[in-house]
Amino acid sequence: MKITEVLTHPVSIALDETQWTAQESSTHSSVILVEVRTDAGISGVGQIHAGPMKEVCSWVARLGEVAVGMDPRAHTDVWDTLFALTCPRPDAIPAREGVIAPLPRSARPQIMAAIAGIDIALWDIKGKAAGQPVYRLLGGVNRPVFIYATGGTYRAGQSPNACADELAQFVARGYAGVKLKCCGLNMDAEVERIAATRAAIGPQTLFMLDMNAPYALDECIRFAHRVEPHGIHWLEEPLHWYLQPADFVRLAAASPIPLAHGERELTRFTVRDFIASGAIRFVQFDSTRAAGFTESVRIAHLAEQYGVRIAPHQVPELHAHLCAAFPDASFGVETSGDPKRNPVWEGMYLERAQIEAGQVHLNDRPGFGVEIDWKFVARHKA
Repeated sequence: MKITEVLTHPVSIALDETQWTAQESSTHSSVILVEVRTDAGISGVGQIHAGPMKEVCSWVARLGEVAVGMDPRAHTDVWDTLFALTCPRPDAIPAREGVIAPLPRSARPQIMAAIAGIDIALWDIKGKAAGQPVYRLLGGVNRPVFIYATGGTYRAGQSPNACADELAQFVARGYAGVKLKCCGLNMDAEVERIAATRAAIGPQTLFMLDMNAPYALDECIRFAHRVEPHGIHWLEEPLHWYLQPADFVRLAAASPIPLAHGERELTRFTVRDFIASGAIRFVQFDSTRAAGFTESVRIAHLAEQYGVRIAPHQVPELHAHLCAAFPDASFGVETSGDPKRNPVWEGMYLERAQIEAGQVHLNDRPGFGVEIDWKFVARHKA
């Protein structure tokens, strides 16, 4: 079997209102679908949640040209070939016929996202070719996977404590765990939001905080102690983006709350350093943003060895396969609690894993078990 074509399908829908985290604003629900076709008539679909969309699509096209002719079932070989292009290689300068120069450092986030979309599609093909779901290729069984709902983004004209009612609605719909976007306001206001949310969701609900890298070390230690009385399960991305495992080690030693991290990392190599440092208890690598499912499997194996739990970022219909295959190392997966926040995800599938009573229920269809509504994709093409 050979890869014959790699296509992108960017999809985007404008949100009803702009939403903010502590880091950035969102005006659209978007995804880039990557379709990989083969000479055996089997196609796979991957996803990319990164941007800018036009730039990422151009990298998928460029890397896709390299992948054409390779065996899609040999996903590690394809991954290694594409990843090698990001580094200097003997006699690769200057670029010429049959030789690709090292890809630019400035585009690494977009390149890693492009690799991710292609790689996920290859896993989908591998499962379809074997007639097996991905979790079974990994040695797992079809078991329900815990899922939590995230909310609490900031919106214009909204009262600071509106998040309490929002997350309480998630609990009423059967979620046993919820996560609050926080740390976009001053610390006093954030502690009030957190207290109000805990009161609204009750004492038994798992309660995580998604901080989006707002604090330096000393500030974060102070914040951790102030919110500890509200039974926080983890602090996610607590420190500024440039702070490294050594800083997380210091925070972990001083914080009464476990730390979660990994969503913003591009490869297993930096995630390895966070895991090996002992600083984090939950790793949140995102297959659709950086390096793909092959890299996530590698990270899951490492997390299992270090006693760290995997909690992949979003896209439960893909990441639940990973959690099902690593039950002893799995915390669970994430979803957007409010359908209005992710209308693309709500509308683009004819078939996917189902979410009921706070659990993901995978199906037994080959690959990732999803079927895309291509008419929906065409209507909302970006």
